[in-house]
Amino acid sequence: MTLPDRSTARKPRRLGLVLPWLALLLLAVGWSIAWVRLRTEAVTRMDAAAEQLRAQGYPVEWKTRTVTGYPFRLDITLTDARIGEPSGWAMALPTLKSEAWIYRLDHWMLVAPDGVTLTRPDGGPVAVRARALRASLAGLGSRPPRLSIEGADVDFDTPPGAKPYLIRSAERLELHLRPGPDDQGGVLFKVEGAKLRLQGLPARVAQDRPVSMQWELVLSKMSGFSGRSWPSAVRNWRDAGGVITVRGAELRGGDALLTGTGGPLRVGSDGRLEGQINATLKESGGRGQGFGGPVDLEDGRARLGPLDLGPAPRVY
Repeated sequence: MTLPDRSTARKPRRLGLVLPWLALLLLAVGWSIAWVRLRTEAVTRMDAAAEQLRAQGYPVEWKTRTVTGYPFRLDITLTDARIGEPSGWAMALPTLKSEAWIYRLDHWMLVAPDGVTLTRPDGGPVAVRARALRASLAGLGSRPPRLSIEGADVDFDTPPGAKPYLIRSAERLELHLRPGPDDQGGVLFKVEGAKLRLQGLPARVAQDRPVSMQWELVLSKMSGFSGRSWPSAVRNWRDAGGVITVRGAELRGGDALLTGTGGPLRVGSDGRLEGQINATLKESGGRGQGFGGPVDLEDGRARLGPLDLGPAPRVY
């Protein structure tokens, strides 16, 4: 009996195995090209923005710049960075690290691992060192932008000859800026476990102990806040009708709690706040009868009736 011839066995088709790997390779190459282009565009825009600021009188410089973060982020690290403004305010950072996801380049996270040195036009430098010092910045087209600054175990040191800074140290520090409706802006400033250089009634409230302080402010007419320098921007904002409303303020130290609300407050020609705040002083536990009244801010001083509380807060 003769058996039929068996046909030659076919080799297995490998195209189905190769195509997914080929597609993955093409995707990786395309993604890499797009990331490199994005990196180049980010560097170009950064250089253009720095040149524009320099042309307006803002010193902007850095020693080295490194851009990494492939494949999903842009990480920009600057060394010996410095930015200032024409009136004399400046900020210098030995190292500045910033990071943004490539699909969210309007939101940057910033870290200053080696601290910051702030230069004041009439007070000199302040060295800020912290266990952690970071910031979040978004919405640069808004006024104000969405900015958050946080610090943990922060020290403020001034060299000999410089004007002492209000805060000597703080266990925690927070500053938040937020745009609001109706051309408003919100400011929240908090410090916890802080040692402050205070005068008058606030110093007696603190009793030379660590204090906690919080200010919650609402600013109007934020579209008018613009200028070539910080003082000119504040003056333009003031001339546009900008005022400050104190939604809540408190200073807690020792066994006492000093609170305040009120406004509107305006910026005077000397850069200090003018207006009236309703203040109350009581025991921090809420026990006992508190006392207080309107605090008048005028002529550069803060007064509660005949009692002089010290200098009025200064904006510039």
